Amino acid sequence: MKKFFVTIVMACTAISAMAVDLPKQGFGIHLGWAQPILRINTADSNPKDTLDVVVKMKGFKVGVVYDASFIAGFGASMGINYTFGAYNSGWISKNAYGIPYPRSRQLITYHEAEVFVDWQYKFEVAKETYLMLYTGPTIQCGIGLDMRADHQIDQGADVTHIHYNGYKNDNENEHFKRLNVTWGVGAGFQYKRYFVRGGYDFGLLNPYANNQFVDAAGNPKDHYTRGRLDQWNIKIGVYLWYND
Repeated sequence: MKKFFVTIVMACTAISAMAVDLPKQGFGIHLGWAQPILRINTADSNPKDTLDVVVKMKGFKVGVVYDASFIAGFGASMGINYTFGAYNSGWISKNAYGIPYPRSRQLITYHEAEVFVDWQYKFEVAKETYLMLYTGPTIQCGIGLDMRADHQIDQGADVTHIHYNGYKNDNENEHFKRLNVTWGVGAGFQYKRYFVRGGYDFGLLNPYANNQFVDAAGNPKDHYTRGRLDQWNIKIGVYLWYND
């Protein structure tokens, strides 16, 4: 029995010693504002042929995050997000050259899942209060991209709709690629278990799977469409568990 208690005490001592060396870490949730930005970088494209040259969607982001500081404030933050974005161009009746044509507008809804890993450094500015800088990659996988174009000969006339899946149309041709990789930079603030983080993600892959533009006769232009899928985001969150 004496050996048993000695073993228990030694085990508890060893666990306590290991706990001292464990990194500061936490697991939490965050949510906030997101703005996915679909850009077209093809130099000779008419931005009003079929798609705006910059589409700024409005949406939100929600996810789970694991955070750990290893050495003197240096650490990592990683997790999984869901992001939603929506876009409405509003009714327009002239193209980029000022030539009138039937009223039209473009509507987009966008859904994606993200896996991110950020390397970060936390500056302790007061007790349990930190400023942080971070950078790192995000892998994005498109879940849904619903696109619709509305056309109207004149205000008050019937509206015709052209509706398609941005990833697969009726002919099973891809318009956009589901996979995207971004590199983000940002800053944040943490007080005890609560934090705010915000930054910008630069798209590293071309999201366009085919030519997005047509000529006056409706035929695809001979150049390949290139661009980026970027994102602004600001998140607030709380660590549900934190071992600081």
